[in-house]
Amino acid sequence: MTVGIKDVARVAGVSPATVSRVLGNGPVSDDLRQKVEAAIKATQYRPNLAARRLRSQHSRTIGLIVSDIRNPFFTTLSRAVEDAAYGADMRVVLCNTDENPAREAMYLRMMQEERITGLIYAPTRTTAERLGRMEFGFPVVLVDRAGPLGMHDAVTIDNPLAAGLLVDHLVSQGHRRIAGLFGNTSSTAVLRHDGYAAAMARHGLEADACFLPPTAEAAESELTRRLEAGERPDAVMVSNSLLLLGLYRAARRAGLETPRDIAIAGFDNETWTELVGPGLTVIEQPVAEIGRAAMDLVFERLRTPEMARRQVVLAARLVVRGSSAARDTVCG
Repeated sequence: MTVGIKDVARVAGVSPATVSRVLGNGPVSDDLRQKVEAAIKATQYRPNLAARRLRSQHSRTIGLIVSDIRNPFFTTLSRAVEDAAYGADMRVVLCNTDENPAREAMYLRMMQEERITGLIYAPTRTTAERLGRMEFGFPVVLVDRAGPLGMHDAVTIDNPLAAGLLVDHLVSQGHRRIAGLFGNTSSTAVLRHDGYAAAMARHGLEADACFLPPTAEAAESELTRRLEAGERPDAVMVSNSLLLLGLYRAARRAGLETPRDIAIAGFDNETWTELVGPGLTVIEQPVAEIGRAAMDLVFERLRTPEMARRQVVLAARLVVRGSSAARDTVCG
């Protein structure tokens, strides 16, 4: 038999309206709240979330749409968002687009149908370009990928600056032929490419960049192709940790030692980057802080819907390890 609010009210000796106020965290005395909570436990009442959602403005649910949950960046981000939501007595619905705009559009429709409280969102490059024309009906905070300036709240790092830091470091170690591998599905990779190209030009060096699927397999294939064609660069920098993994695999498979034969650097300070070879030089992003800041922006937007759009830019850090050292400092 289904237990309803009237059953809880009868056991607690209160009106159904009082039970509803307790369930909605409304104003009731501590004594009444304790009676209702005891009755809920005794009757094993479970709220009808769908019905409550229809009576409310939203579902106390945060939507989180990411491009690839296999990317450790988004794994860490998701954990930070979930922790912050749990602390606010809210749930998280996580959706993974695989950088597929059609799949992304389906999830966006679902979020609107579910009357979510707010959305934290890493859009594909295709969708990011038209975000300014889209209406959502709930707060939207973009993460990692900012979209059109001023159209939505966003939390990012300064991507061109971070990419330039990698180039500056590699040049300082004597590397001149520096290739850049960048994902072809996100606006973030474009910004990192722009920072790379600008830094190369600043040093009077010729950029050697390509865009490819943001996967380990794609980076592994690209470096292998270059090596087989006799196009080995002094150093390679990449725009995410999956590309970095593929790059390292290809170098190891080819019998190249890092950095004696080829220097390697990239983004995201994952645990494995410290453990392989001489350790890999990376840009460390404050991923958990990005997730927490995104949740803070959702809450701010709920409290003050008319506030000006904000773009929070957090500092990234260059972590130097052996993979980018000057060749003349390598022993043996």
